[in-house]
Amino acid sequence: MPKFFIKTYGCQMNERDSEQVAHSLIARGYERVANEREADVVLLNTCSVRDMADQKALGKMGMMGRMAKERPHMVFGFLGCMAQARGESLLKNLPHLDLVVGTQKFHHVANYVEELVARKAVRPRHGEQAVVAPHHLPNRAIDDLRSSIVDIADEPGSQSTIRNQQLVQRQAVAFVSIMQGCNMHCTFCIVPQTRGAERSRSIDEIVREVRDLVAHGVKEVTLLGQIVNLYGRHEFPKRDGKSPFVQLLEAVNEIDGLERLRFTSPHPIGFRDDLIEAISRLPKLAEHVHLPLQSGSNRILRAMHRAYTTEKYVDLIHRIRHARHGVAITTDIIVGFPGETADDYKQTRDLVEELQFDNAFIFRYSPRRHTPAAEIHDQIDEHIKEERNRDLLSVVNEATRRSGERLVGRAVEVLCEGPSKTNPTRLMGRTRTNKIVVFEGNEKLIGEIVDVHVQRANGFSLYGTPLLKDHSTFKVASTERRVENSPALRRTESARAHPRRQ
Repeated sequence: MPKFFIKTYGCQMNERDSEQVAHSLIARGYERVANEREADVVLLNTCSVRDMADQKALGKMGMMGRMAKERPHMVFGFLGCMAQARGESLLKNLPHLDLVVGTQKFHHVANYVEELVARKAVRPRHGEQAVVAPHHLPNRAIDDLRSSIVDIADEPGSQSTIRNQQLVQRQAVAFVSIMQGCNMHCTFCIVPQTRGAERSRSIDEIVREVRDLVAHGVKEVTLLGQIVNLYGRHEFPKRDGKSPFVQLLEAVNEIDGLERLRFTSPHPIGFRDDLIEAISRLPKLAEHVHLPLQSGSNRILRAMHRAYTTEKYVDLIHRIRHARHGVAITTDIIVGFPGETADDYKQTRDLVEELQFDNAFIFRYSPRRHTPAAEIHDQIDEHIKEERNRDLLSVVNEATRRSGERLVGRAVEVLCEGPSKTNPTRLMGRTRTNKIVVFEGNEKLIGEIVDVHVQRANGFSLYGTPLLKDHSTFKVASTERRVENSPALRRTESARAHPRRQ
């Protein structure tokens, strides 16, 4: 059977799209492999939000030109945002590129891959053994055996194709796309061009998918959307003063067996009273909100077309923290936006100091083609961007360190996701506040809710020891809590102090 390798650049939505493609290929008998050298089909799912992501994907594909000469039956493809933005132009400098598929066409990838595999099987080069496609192809003429396939056209109803992902292995968490596209048109962002206008799936459709995931062992679901809290605003009515997004949260919260619910990434203007009230009362909603700030300067926010002020953002943070005790807030910030003065940057730095985010993703502004910000003459020098990035990162890292150290000596509720990526002999999971916890334990804990006593923090991860717990009981209202006097902790500490008693 042909083997495929897929590499993903960018956001969680791209990860979800890659899984959709992977599942469709596996369903046709293809085997997924972990390295492009083992593969017959290599697909790169691309991102265009920053120039660095573009360059990484282009560099990766360029390096595979030699592999294409050595193994001419191989199929190489670009998927996703960069594919959508650049289209056929990607073929000019990459003669081995066979496939370019845009953001509304992921459900066609398996058909296109099979067609390309068959084309190369009909006329293998240099005496290579042909790779035979496992299924019959649609009735399409295969008269040009060397031509590439490019499909970046709009497809009405494409939002309904991002559904019913099938799990190919045991997993505790899953991402569910609830919408496509964005209507906000921030001046720095290419996403409306690559993902199109907002289009939402129905609540019933999404609930069915989540139920199916839970039936297969998933315990935590993250709802994904480009601006997730604006879900359904053009398609579905408000009911009892609740937006379609809040209606969706309520419906998913009621699914038996689901233990945690998250959503990302929202926009401040979509945080109305009904959503804040939902955060305060829906027990399965995890105590974590990712809320992009982008800048602490009102002048820069206006230039970005962000449609809120720093005063409104601060008020919103206070309201969220008041609505849910112990909620963690993370954010996105751009430094070096065109025209950003030293004073603008200072306002951002001061606001980050004031709000004490649990973590933040800081980006140096990257001009994107055909966006208004790229046309502004007052672009900032790269070394100034780098200085501001490094300085702001130091402020964020200090707040993150304090946030982690406050949990040392406490028990935290962790959903075990699997082996740690940095140390496969240990397990890792996340707290309800989305903090990574690494701990020792049997692989039988994967997919389980575990109480872990935090012993140390390194700023980004917590390290601890599991506590005995009845895993059949899920305490919905539990949050990080002090357990210094608990019998379980005393037993753990006694065993550490007197190892011969173990």
